[in-house]
Amino acid sequence: MQIAVLGAGSMGHGIAQVSAMAGHDVILRDIEEEFVEDGIEGIRTNLQGGVDRDKVTEDEMQTALDRISGTTDLEAAVADADLVIEAVPEDMDLKKDVFTDIEAATGEETIIASNTSSMSVTEMGSVLKHPERVVGLHFFNPPHLMDLVEIIIAEQTDERTESVAVDYVRDLEKEDVVVRDTAGFASSRLGIALGLEAIRMVEQGVASPADIDESMSIGYGHPMGPLELTDHVGLDVRLHIAEHLREELGERFKPPQSLRRKVRAGNLGKKTGEGYYVWADGERVGMSGDWDDE
Repeated sequence: MQIAVLGAGSMGHGIAQVSAMAGHDVILRDIEEEFVEDGIEGIRTNLQGGVDRDKVTEDEMQTALDRISGTTDLEAAVADADLVIEAVPEDMDLKKDVFTDIEAATGEETIIASNTSSMSVTEMGSVLKHPERVVGLHFFNPPHLMDLVEIIIAEQTDERTESVAVDYVRDLEKEDVVVRDTAGFASSRLGIALGLEAIRMVEQGVASPADIDESMSIGYGHPMGPLELTDHVGLDVRLHIAEHLREELGERFKPPQSLRRKVRAGNLGKKTGEGYYVWADGERVGMSGDWDDE
């Protein structure tokens, strides 16, 4: 398939990478040439890391890179696409505008997907003349390492669109779960509930971030604990999702004040160098606050 990915950030370029590795031709689009170049460089870095760990061959790396091109022109990116995946910031008005622009530049057969982690795909599709081709494809961060993709079926999604989405995810050799379009879907709803409780435990001094995380990673077999995951996702993103779920589902998703304070201070996690942990060169080097060093 011809795939267009709109948004070259960590999620967008990760989706472009796994699509190219599965043999699809990909156009990666963002609003600035610098963002596009950074996204493609991020793909190159990820693939080189795979080569260094003997997970990817040099030939596989080069073949994948050859399948990816970049542009700032939305119409050019989507014109011949069989599947368009938006990975723009979690803002409903922005996503609706992007969906409208996609529909104006594509044929009726093009599938339009959102990588949203919590927002209503049904509402996004409501602005389209042909909303039956809308679906959610919620990849997990980082897409090239995480095996799960949540497929969100909107109220308007038809059987063909669902079938194409499932086949695409399986073609990536990812595991698919199909859920109906409800607030937070399955993964974000459960993940945020666990993450918020872990933050409250830190606030109350129950245990250090590292000990809380180890209780889940070692005790329950999670690949990483809820606080480290919050740092990876971004505290601002987690706060935004929690506020959305609070509005939709009630006060049990009320964000803790310490989360709000960290976001106001600009401590957003790994991407800024500090969240619930301190980060340097992409690695955890300590815990934020008054906790003993790890």
